[in-house]
Amino acid sequence: MSMFCYQCQETAKGTGCEVRGVCGKNEEVAKLQDLLIYANKGISEIVIKGNVDVNSISEINHEVLKSLFITITNANFDEAAIEKQINHVIALRNDLRSKSGSAELGDAAMFEVTDRASMVEKASKVGVLSTENEDVRSLREMIIYGLKGMAAYTHHALNAGKENPEISAFIYEALAATLDDTLSADDLVALTLKTGQFGVSAMALLDEANTSKYGNPEITNVNIGVRSNPAILISGHDLTDLEMLLDQTKGTGVDVYTHSEMLPAHYYPAFKKYDNFAGNYGGSWWRQVTEFETFNGPVLFTTNCIVPPKKEEIRDRIFTTGAAGYPGSMHIEADENGKKDFSAIIEMAKSCPSPTEIESGSIVGGFAHNQVFALADKVVDAVKSGAIKKFFVMAGCDGRMKSREYYTEFAEKLPQDTVILTAGCAKYRYNKLNLGDIGGIPRVLDAGQCNDSYSLAVIALKLKEVFGLEDINDLPIAYNIAWYEQKAVIVLLALLYLGVKNIHLGPTLPGFLSPNVAKVLVEKFGIAGIGTAEDDIKLFLS
Repeated sequence: MSMFCYQCQETAKGTGCEVRGVCGKNEEVAKLQDLLIYANKGISEIVIKGNVDVNSISEINHEVLKSLFITITNANFDEAAIEKQINHVIALRNDLRSKSGSAELGDAAMFEVTDRASMVEKASKVGVLSTENEDVRSLREMIIYGLKGMAAYTHHALNAGKENPEISAFIYEALAATLDDTLSADDLVALTLKTGQFGVSAMALLDEANTSKYGNPEITNVNIGVRSNPAILISGHDLTDLEMLLDQTKGTGVDVYTHSEMLPAHYYPAFKKYDNFAGNYGGSWWRQVTEFETFNGPVLFTTNCIVPPKKEEIRDRIFTTGAAGYPGSMHIEADENGKKDFSAIIEMAKSCPSPTEIESGSIVGGFAHNQVFALADKVVDAVKSGAIKKFFVMAGCDGRMKSREYYTEFAEKLPQDTVILTAGCAKYRYNKLNLGDIGGIPRVLDAGQCNDSYSLAVIALKLKEVFGLEDINDLPIAYNIAWYEQKAVIVLLALLYLGVKNIHLGPTLPGFLSPNVAKVLVEKFGIAGIGTAEDDIKLFLS
């Protein structure tokens, strides 16, 4: 077996990619990512066994977050960049080990590599399948995937100037635990829920970072047509990168459009001052294969969601920054003050034709917790009067599988007295449908990016309080969540930690769930898969 990866929903045959990732990563990238995770486990063991104060190792904290982020699905395909990060992490690990005085350290804290060939060889021995027990492996990987999502959100918050060392302390605790063969399955189940607890903390931190810097999202109509100026398309999730790009393009005659998960940036008041912030172009991440071609201008990836381009001309227009990377594309690094120079992207944009229009009109969003609270009386009255019978949380990810048409059909067939609460790119399956409103309340309330699933949890907890309920599961809210990658995993674990039960997860259950672990999730939390849209609606409304 040349590689093994089953961290995303589209993994081959629903069991694992063994030759090449469905995402597009090759064997070498997969193995280098495995080794990068292993090296970070070594740092974690040193921190835990040496009782190292996380407040004293801020650089290491940041590099661990970045390392975990690099290994998220569709984030980084650049072998050279991952090799460089491995060498950097090992150097930090060795320096920390020499200072900590930790005793009885394992291989992850001690191994050495000399070049890429030795990295690949070592990775072959420490990847996912190195844990032989299927159930222990399943739980360890679920924790690691949750940590990857948690690290992504924490990394964004860090870029926006907010940090919580307690999250880094937990990441070290959890990574070190995945090396501990004395832990039972019950211990790992408990750690999985604790991962969800810190997932809530990470999403709350990012919410605070974004709203304190850019204001609370507000109801906004976003243009989905195009203008006649040359333009840059920004994808991914990082609002700090967007702010720097908008500042640098101001007055240049170059417009900026968002793609996929950057759409919710339009909801923040701080970005509305930019006249060249033109709108949103296209749809979900996987549609970039055709949409980048018609956009005509350069594309900046601030995070994951890269689909390896088939045409060299498209690749030449791709720029990456942060944890993202693609071989042959220009990577923009921050200087010592965190500033990035986007002049190369801007100059390329000036030489490109303006975007080709692929649709017109607008879509509405901005229903994060603060905005929904402003509408609380209206929403509560609609529930009490029976105008709104049920809310459906349809947050999560989109993907390429034809089976995801289920979510469009589900939204179309929902009764007119129901409202969809959404966040993440899953919304592109139904956010352009004409589903109407209920007394002025749109039937699709978009809270924002995948991390803004936190808003949906806050809204649910507020409704529980308003209606005086003891249990969040007594609310007229059903959860039908689509997943694709590891940020969706941490959202799921966060919901489980908050006590939400009977979540339906699709279009398929994760390949990393062993039969026994899946049984625990079903029996303890009521996790279920999906059926047909019609049958599932009947089930939810029964």
